[in-house]
Amino acid sequence: MLFSHLSLALNAGEALQVAGHNGIGKSSLLRIIAGLAPAFAGSVSVEGTVGLLDELPALDPALPLGRALAFWRALDGLAEGGQAGDELDRLGLASLLDVPVRYLSTGQKKRAALARLLGQKARVWLLDEPLNGLDGHAVELAETITAQHCAAGGIAVIASHQTFRLPAMRMLPLSDFAVREQAA
Repeated sequence: MLFSHLSLALNAGEALQVAGHNGIGKSSLLRIIAGLAPAFAGSVSVEGTVGLLDELPALDPALPLGRALAFWRALDGLAEGGQAGDELDRLGLASLLDVPVRYLSTGQKKRAALARLLGQKARVWLLDEPLNGLDGHAVELAETITAQHCAAGGIAVIASHQTFRLPAMRMLPLSDFAVREQAA
């Protein structure tokens, strides 16, 4: 059991940064919220669609980036024609649409995963170490895009070792809730 007495609620427009040392359960908490892992006890309720951005970009490495993103747009039921051009320009991906995903840098893959998340139109964003591999400009862009998502009524839960700057973001230090071994 990773957490004890953990309870949280987020409303439209709110963001929460989950903090804690390696292995304390930040990623596990996001997977439980996403419905990808069961909670040992208690319950999780999420209203609206959930989008998860984690260390795996969920993009076929053999496909060119444009086709990989188009696959997800079709799966999400979005209009034919690939990702919105302005969005891809903003993320610095427009010139990379013919490049197979496996040849993208770590930062480019992270920005491609963000494009995938934007294309989902999910209400709740679960961001697991979203700044890893990003340069300073891309960090600011990820923070700005997340702030815009929240300003539009979205919710963001961010698990990160790095400071993620968002206005009025709440902090959740998991060390306050981690179950500790008791001395015998």
